[in-house]
Parts: sequence; structure tokens; C-alpha cells
Amino acid sequence: MHQLETIAGRPALLCAPEGPLLATGRDASDLIGDALSLGADLIVIPTSRLSADFLRLSTGLAGEVLQKFVNYRLTPVILGDISSAVAASNPLRDFVRESNRGRSVWFVPDRATLENQLAAGF
Repeated sequence: MHQLETIAGRPALLCAPEGPLLATGRDASDLIGDALSLGADLIVIPTSRLSADFLRLSTGLAGEVLQKFVNYRLTPVILGDISSAVAASNPLRDFVRESNRGRSVWFVPDRATLENQLAAGF
């Protein structure tokens, strides 16, 4: 189940590590509804909740899902180690690097990194 928590002053919907995979645009819409109903502006999604297609950019799933979040002015945070997927894919490496330079979508390895990023004013 999801829970609402404040992280560095920002309301965040924390998705449980176990549960349905984020595998379709509809799954993203469900998370958006949950976040908006709770007043969250961050959605923290553990990598364990990502479908295998999410990190394969050629499927278009990551783009579709992340754009939905951004359209609703929510910041999705992918939380966990994706280093092996990044090492295996130059497009994914570039996407993660560019995402992390901005304020719309973040990929972070752990909660401490997220907290530090938020405390730094992101």
C-alpha cells in the first residue's frame, strides 16, 4: 500500500516495494489519482515496481508514464539501483543523466540521495 510522508518539506506518495508493476499508462493514472487525493507532489516508485519494459526505452513505456506525471505537475522519483540497466544501454544512461539534471523526473539510488537532493533545493 502507498503512504504519504513528508520528505525535506515536500509531500511524497511512497509506493510500497511490493505490489502491482508500473506497466501501463493506466497504472500511472492510478498513482496520479492516489497522489493528488493525498496532496503529494512527489511520487516515489521503487525499482521493484517497474515492469521490465520500463527501462527499455525503445518500448516507449517510460516516456508515456513519466510524461503523465509531469503533465499533472508531479515529480516521479525512481528509487533504487538501476546501474546494470544503465551500463547496458547508452540511451538509458543519457536519459537518466538528463533527467537528473532537471526538476521533473529523478532517478536516485536510495532515500538518502533523494533527501539530499530535496534539501539542496530541488
